[in-house]
Amino acid sequence: MLQDTIAAISTALGEAAISVVRVSGPQALTIAAKAIKLPTQLPPRVAHLVHAVDADGNSFDHGLLLHFKGPASYTGEDVIEFHGHGGVLVTQRVLERLLACGARAAEPGEFTQRAFLNGKMDLTQAEAVMDLIHAQSTLALRAANEQLGGAIGREATAMQQEIIPVLAHIEAFIDFPEEDISPETGADLMRRIDAVLERAQKLIATSEQGRILRHGARTVISGAPNVGKSSLLNLLLGFERAIVSPTAGTTRDTIEEIIQVHGIPLRLVDTAGLRESTDDIERVGIQRTERELDRADLVIEVVDASQPATTVQRLALPDSIAKRRILVLNKADLGIHVDWSTVTGAFLPPASQQRAMNGPSTSGINTIPLSCVTGDGIEALRDAIREIIAHAGPLAADHPVAINARHKAAFERSAESLRAAKAALERGEAPEFIALEIREALHSLGDVIGQVDVERILDVIFSTFCIGK
Repeated sequence: MLQDTIAAISTALGEAAISVVRVSGPQALTIAAKAIKLPTQLPPRVAHLVHAVDADGNSFDHGLLLHFKGPASYTGEDVIEFHGHGGVLVTQRVLERLLACGARAAEPGEFTQRAFLNGKMDLTQAEAVMDLIHAQSTLALRAANEQLGGAIGREATAMQQEIIPVLAHIEAFIDFPEEDISPETGADLMRRIDAVLERAQKLIATSEQGRILRHGARTVISGAPNVGKSSLLNLLLGFERAIVSPTAGTTRDTIEEIIQVHGIPLRLVDTAGLRESTDDIERVGIQRTERELDRADLVIEVVDASQPATTVQRLALPDSIAKRRILVLNKADLGIHVDWSTVTGAFLPPASQQRAMNGPSTSGINTIPLSCVTGDGIEALRDAIREIIAHAGPLAADHPVAINARHKAAFERSAESLRAAKAALERGEAPEFIALEIREALHSLGDVIGQVDVERILDVIFSTFCIGK
């Protein structure tokens, strides 16, 4: 595959000021010379004004050409980039001309795959390229940059370097079976295994934060009809996304949008109001609301705090979700007339609103007085969201974060093998069994950075890339 020279459009489809067509492979310069009028001298990394020409030598576009001579290029191969006018037709014509001159159309992610295969980056860095492209928040962007810089790869490599001496000691006992593993040596090996286990467990613990950084915390806005759920969605978004009406049951289906709060991506879901209904369409919407509540990372429960306590309807949530709930006392500008001690177990008189906005109520639920009309309380709500999402661990990107399921699975397999090796060592089992488990731990760490068993995962990883990357 690496003997082919590949070409693709590397900019997004559509009209733009410029477009980039990229060629990579052993024949990149030869093929480009047939499709583009090149200058007699082509020093690398210097922009040259050139013309793209058809089979008869007629120019149909002009722009800048850059030559990156391998291995000092993104892919590690000779790379040619043509930066032409960004029209859809003219860009496609440049690509077709290059293909006609001998290049092959690149597969999704093939440029980055070649960079990996040619040793320009490890597998975690290759995956970070797509994380960087898809980042939807500042924290996700920082985390992707950390990973692109090799943070996870360095952790996996360091753990391998700590395990290799342990394996060497065990294999020495295999080579000299007359020697038993002394208690002192066994204790030293156990300490080394524990140190690697601790590093693995710290990385595994970041996987939930990694999922949130990558995909966003699924945040469901729910409550009874006409309490201001859609108004709250619009307030958080900063524009009118959902229809707001005094008529109960206006929202029939879920509405989903992505925002970031203090750098944390939120996947906001506005839902139909929960109530008994005879309307078939509204009942379907209510069923979808219930499904969204089951999937939620965070629930923002909205109530109309201006109404009498006897009319306030609260959500019945399981304990697992109830701990990740924020109670928004909406319409606070009309005055909070409910004695919340009868509803939530915490008394919240109007005079105590500021105190409540600075922390959770005595019921253990974050309770935020808010007005969707004036915007008062919205910053307190954002602070409460950050507090709950970050509760499981610090959402920061200044440390290695295992931000995808593949990394987590590999570190978990490694930790499982190390625990098995430790148990075998404690039981005094034959060194061969201990060595087998340690080798499995090494192989699992190799899976993270792509050192072993690469073929079975490459196609899956790079198939998610866009063409031209």
